[in-house]
Amino acid sequence: MAQKRKKVFRKKISPPQTKEVPLTAADIEHFKQMLLEKRMEILVNVNEMEDETLKKSRLDAAGDLSSMPIHMADIGSDNYEQEFTLGLMDSERKLLKEIDDALQRIEQGTYGICEGTGKQIQKARLEAQPWARYCVEYAQMLEQGPATEPEQKTSD
Repeated sequence: MAQKRKKVFRKKISPPQTKEVPLTAADIEHFKQMLLEKRMEILVNVNEMEDETLKKSRLDAAGDLSSMPIHMADIGSDNYEQEFTLGLMDSERKLLKEIDDALQRIEQGTYGICEGTGKQIQKARLEAQPWARYCVEYAQMLEQGPATEPEQKTSD
C-alpha cells in the first residue's frame, strides 16, 4: 500500500524591507548643524596646519637663532613634513567641497537622495557621513568599478 505524502507549502521568506521614510524638517536641520560643525572644525584644522608648517621658517619653528648652517637631513625632514601637511590640507579641502555641496543640496531640497539611483539615503549613513551623496548600494557599485569581462585565452 503506497503512502500518500502531504504537500507542504513553504512560504518564501524575503529579507526584511526597510521602509524609506523621508527626512523630516527636524532631520534636515540636524544634518545641517552636523555639516556646519564639521566644516568649522576642518577650517580650524587647515588654518592651524598652515600656521604651523607653511608660514614658519625652520629657524622660527625650532627656536634656533644661531647662525649655524642647517644640516641637509634636517632640510629633507622639513620638506617631507611640508609635503605631508600639504597632502592633508588637500584632503581636508576636498572634504570641505563635499560638505559645501551637501549644504547646497539642503538648500535645493535634494539632500538625502542618492544622486545615482534617486532613492532615499538611509539615516544611519547620513549620521555617519552627512555629506554622503550616494546610498550604500550605489557607492559600493562605484567602488567596484565597471565590470570587466574575463580575458580570453588564446592558443598559440
